[in-house]
Amino acid sequence: MSGNQSINVKIQELAKAYDQWGAQAPTLAQWRAIAERPATQPLTLINFFKFRQQAKYSGRLFSSSKGQTGQEAFGQYAAVSMPAMEVAGGSFLHVAPVAGVFVGPSEDWDMVAIGRYPDLAAFYALYENREYQAAYGHRVAACERQKVVVCD
Repeated sequence: MSGNQSINVKIQELAKAYDQWGAQAPTLAQWRAIAERPATQPLTLINFFKFRQQAKYSGRLFSSSKGQTGQEAFGQYAAVSMPAMEVAGGSFLHVAPVAGVFVGPSEDWDMVAIGRYPDLAAFYALYENREYQAAYGHRVAACERQKVVVCD
């Protein structure tokens, strides 16, 4: 299998793994856009999170987590995602509550997290991590909405 075929298979598998989370997960087109980046180029992701007052879990998968606030559910996600990111080779540059907007229109976000990956292999390693994939449901339950901006 060629390098491009291998990447295409990886992207298809990742899109399928996260598809269950709908609009709270990357689309196939977004996975493909990431894959088009040079493999050795570092990338930074700026994550914006707006928490629900009450976490919104569906199904029995997370039945023990029902009744939590969005922030509590996000804490369960962070307890897995932060160490998983380090194992994958990435790091968080900054994680903090949003204090306000200095220039431009105000946007209502609760938290921002800036993560850095040395290359695409580290980025993929996080999203392929089975524990991270399982914890992603807490992120979905926690967030009313989210936005992730990719930077070079």
